[in-house]
Amino acid sequence: MRRDSIFYKLFQQMPSLVFELIPDPPANASAYRFESVAVKEPKFEIDGVFLPPEGSSPGVIYFFEIQFQTDEQLYERLFAESFLYFYRHRSRFQDWRAIVIYPTRRIEQANTLPYQDLLSSQRVLVVYLEDFRDTEAVSLEVALLLLTTTPEAQAPATARNLLQRSQQAAPPELARLMIEMVTTIMVYKFTHLSRQEVEAMLDIKLQETRVYQEAKAEGREEGLEAGREEGREEGREEGRAVEARSLIRRQLARRFAKLPNPIAAQLEELSLPQLEVLAEALLDFTSVADLAQWLQTQSDAQL
Repeated sequence: MRRDSIFYKLFQQMPSLVFELIPDPPANASAYRFESVAVKEPKFEIDGVFLPPEGSSPGVIYFFEIQFQTDEQLYERLFAESFLYFYRHRSRFQDWRAIVIYPTRRIEQANTLPYQDLLSSQRVLVVYLEDFRDTEAVSLEVALLLLTTTPEAQAPATARNLLQRSQQAAPPELARLMIEMVTTIMVYKFTHLSRQEVEAMLDIKLQETRVYQEAKAEGREEGLEAGREEGREEGREEGRAVEARSLIRRQLARRFAKLPNPIAAQLEELSLPQLEVLAEALLDFTSVADLAQWLQTQSDAQL
């Protein structure tokens, strides 16, 4: 299972998720943003950092590592990367913390003697996902993280339960995101199945879900109800395109805030098949430039 991209998407979309795992999160946890950064001279690759909001007094930076295979030099690398990055950007931050996530204790680096002072301090928190066994007892966001470690035999039932919980209690935006992320995690888990087969496994009937019904209502408010005239296939397809475009606009707005007008205009010209392809492609986008490049590729293909 390709967990790196899953976790990147999880924490990019839900930066407050990691703070639910620690006992003393910052008061402004919801304002943090997640980035993957490179430290040069020498070059290190940090899994991610959680940056305090800009424009305020220097805050605390959180360095983040998630490790699913034994690495006997993980802590060497983590502290070298963290200290170098903190040194390069010292004026921006008041203090630092580090969070390391393991699926189980047996994966953790064995030789930790040089780092005992740090590991036993409040600066470094090691989280073991095996300690969070009951997905019903944790938030939806943490349960989503645990789904990545759930055995395949149990994963479908766990995923369906998460979707049901999100439909019943979550705000509409989170419920939409849960559908997207649960489906994506299951596609990565069951690589021999298509996305449509995974959706069938999860018993996802998008047209019947509360959040998609709301998207349909919003589409009708935009004056496109005429495109849904019963018995006209063209109208039904246009209606589906309205739903898809409406959902994609919200996903992009959540990820990249306001889109440049030229890009927003290009989205309005996409056909339903293109929108369906974009719905999956945008899961891998990390910037507006990725979206612009994808749109340019579609434009070139039509020439």
